Amino acid sequence: IYYSSAGSHSPHHVGQEWIAKYKGKFDEGWDVLRERNLQNQIKAGIVPEGTQMATAPDSIPKWDSLTPQQQKIYARQAEVFAAFTEHSDHEAGRLVQAIDDLGELDNTLVIYITGDNGASVEGDRSGQWNWNHYLNGVEETPDEQEAKLDEWGGPTTYPMYHMGWAIAFNSPFALSKQVAGDFGGTRNGTVIHWPERIRQGGGIRTQFSHVNDVAPTILEAANLPMPTTINGIKQIPMQGTSLVYTFDNPGAKERHNTQYFEIIGNRGIYHNGWMARTTVMYPWMAPNRMNTVAADDGWQLYDTTNDFSLSNDLAAQYPDRLAAMKQKFMEEAIENQVLPLDDRLLERLVPSVAGRPTLLGERTSIDLYPYAWNMVEDSILNVKNVSNSVTAYVDVKGGDEDGVIFSQGGRFGGWSLYVENNKPSYTYNYMGELFTFTSYKPLPNGQSEIRFELDYDGGGVGKGADVRMMLNGEVVAEGRLEKTIASRFSIDEGADVGLDRGSAVTVKTIGPRRYSAYGGQIDKVTIQIFPKPSDQKAN
Repeated sequence: IYYSSAGSHSPHHVGQEWIAKYKGKFDEGWDVLRERNLQNQIKAGIVPEGTQMATAPDSIPKWDSLTPQQQKIYARQAEVFAAFTEHSDHEAGRLVQAIDDLGELDNTLVIYITGDNGASVEGDRSGQWNWNHYLNGVEETPDEQEAKLDEWGGPTTYPMYHMGWAIAFNSPFALSKQVAGDFGGTRNGTVIHWPERIRQGGGIRTQFSHVNDVAPTILEAANLPMPTTINGIKQIPMQGTSLVYTFDNPGAKERHNTQYFEIIGNRGIYHNGWMARTTVMYPWMAPNRMNTVAADDGWQLYDTTNDFSLSNDLAAQYPDRLAAMKQKFMEEAIENQVLPLDDRLLERLVPSVAGRPTLLGERTSIDLYPYAWNMVEDSILNVKNVSNSVTAYVDVKGGDEDGVIFSQGGRFGGWSLYVENNKPSYTYNYMGELFTFTSYKPLPNGQSEIRFELDYDGGGVGKGADVRMMLNGEVVAEGRLEKTIASRFSIDEGADVGLDRGSAVTVKTIGPRRYSAYGGQIDKVTIQIFPKPSDQKAN
């Protein structure tokens, strides 16, 4: 069984009864919590006695420097996150209990990893009630967030916490997810449970291990060889080291001796107890960089056998060792297709900005048909920051045919072409702000062409546009969008023909059917873009 919980990744969604349990628990702030976490870790034997607290960046604000309004908002963010985390553990516990109810728990290997990276700073400097704002470089104001506090964690929000909480949750480390050379970005607590096989249970194993050790561990436990071919296709040799050797020998010599890390140019290399790293930028400081990929500068060196939290940089003391570690990183990077290094962050989301080819290449038109559902953004034409049109060819038979003809994104950002009260309509959802344009004419019986045109202003990303709707060649609605989404409609909701799966772009159900499914006949939907050199060039 592979069970992958949504917790505790954003969005943090959980029932109010869980959130209520944590009311007031974070009012002291992230600085106090960070210190308390370290003391509790030492007391529990998880962290070695004498571990120092790594120094957090100066750009992380002190809790006492915040306004009372900010403290109120940010405390609520942590309450929701804590509730979501507990609920995720509870649901994993239900799975374990089901195995126990079958009488098979002692004979079952359970590997429980508490995350896929360290706590995230992707909430940036304020957190968000709608994390899509972060993806598109739009800041939320304290007043806007305070107005959403009672809804925070519910279905009308897509919440993420302030980056200060990430640093506290990653105690005693200094950094976070996206900083690949810091254990705050990569280390997760892991529990392995198998009473019938593990004779020395209940203890702690300190050997370096990595997520790529999980598959080799399972294969060895099941007495299965690592596959060399699957369906006739030769496999890349499986990396990682089985952890079975630690089950009955807590002090066994470490076998996973080398591991590289890299994301957005931030990189590190672990080798025989030493960790070397360089940080190009803190995610919340982007696009400002501390070091550059080109210069290959800013490297630090740590002895993890004596420095659990990576708080004592030994680069100046051991320059030859650091040089060897840098060479080791390059060897691993070449072997594992890490190169070329790319130190961009949000720019990567838009293929045209990132310089990344897409499935569609240079095409400017695409035809889509019913039952094309859940299409991710990069699989169809990108209609952001460019003039575009959507044309639907429908055949109206009469009766209640209201519903969605085409939608992209969801409640927290996107657009939708639909029929409501027998009139064609178009809604542009600017990350929670809805702009709707409705035909003054009803849709006639028989074949019709519904076309919506967006004439992009150009002069940079996220700019405005003049819009118009046409029904069988006649303009039936027109208006203006003063702003458009610059980077991403959604990272987890796609595009659908004939319905709107997931959360609704229009924040309501259109027509009587599930997913606002269109009741008439859709022959084809055509999306076109009309790029100009001036579209993304700032004025």
